[in-house]
Amino acid sequence: MSPSVGARRKGAKVLPKLPLSAFTPPNTGTSDSFPGPPSPSTLQPEEIVDVYAAGDLSQWKQEAARGIGQKGKGVVLSLLGKGFAEVEKELESIKSAAEGPSVIAVLVPIVDLSSEGAFIPPSYLASKSASGPVLVPSVVFLKSEQKVKKALHWALLEGYTINIDVQCDIRATEGGWDALEDLLASLEDPTNPKKHNANIIVSNILPPPDDLSLPIVKLLTHPSYRNYQAHTAALSLYANVFVSYLPPAWGVPTPPQSAPKDRTEWKKRIKMYISPAVEAFGFQRIVFGSSPSAAIQASSNVSDWYELARESFAELGIEQDAIDAVFAGNAKRLFS
Repeated sequence: MSPSVGARRKGAKVLPKLPLSAFTPPNTGTSDSFPGPPSPSTLQPEEIVDVYAAGDLSQWKQEAARGIGQKGKGVVLSLLGKGFAEVEKELESIKSAAEGPSVIAVLVPIVDLSSEGAFIPPSYLASKSASGPVLVPSVVFLKSEQKVKKALHWALLEGYTINIDVQCDIRATEGGWDALEDLLASLEDPTNPKKHNANIIVSNILPPPDDLSLPIVKLLTHPSYRNYQAHTAALSLYANVFVSYLPPAWGVPTPPQSAPKDRTEWKKRIKMYISPAVEAFGFQRIVFGSSPSAAIQASSNVSDWYELARESFAELGIEQDAIDAVFAGNAKRLFS
């Protein structure tokens, strides 16, 4: 036997011991236990500003009574899908309305793709008005078109916050993501001498369209989810881009409280999409909206989605200031 063998065998190694203080809870003066994260059931936003409310205001108020209630401090009404003349009438009725929730902003169409010729701003955007709600030029984005780029660039140079409602296919292929990034890059063209400091809201990518028949276990490694993670990070590099947190285009309405099994499954999937968005954008560039984006046929009750959206966020273990920012504070900054 080698002499060195006996030298190595000196018995069991003595492991270091932790001091008793490591197992003693902090002396807070008020509790004898370690502080835990806030309970998701008790973490509620102080106020709520809904940045995407479709339909008439009376319907919104009726549906919001159960979940949002008196915390609702403002609504951004969507008029996407309406013609320019109809939008003019709607804006007049909103200005003259004396009752109902406070409309702090209105999403209005900026371009009519069915018309020929160059882009001409609609009359309600041609000159800014100091009275009435803030107008937010908006487009339903299907593909990269020069007319859309010119319209949105004009709006940004005029100081408008704009909304891009993404309806191109961002799930099946990378073509939709590439088209969206091409649009954003054109709006931030470094070769253009004219710069803007306005903000851009991107809708219908948080959560993105999804196939509910695909199990969550398989979704984790699915190309569509990996594309979502990568492109969400890429979009966050545009410092003035916000994302709206809306009912997803999953082919069915938001499950109500009476369907706990469906709600649990939806929350698991929603949290999978929230986490990369929070990591990329932080809590300061996400805003809450209660209605599905334009051109989506599935309905969603305002309170059903609010409760599901709040619980999904709260279960990430966030703090009060984060939930206040997402559900009200960020929107106030955008539309102040």
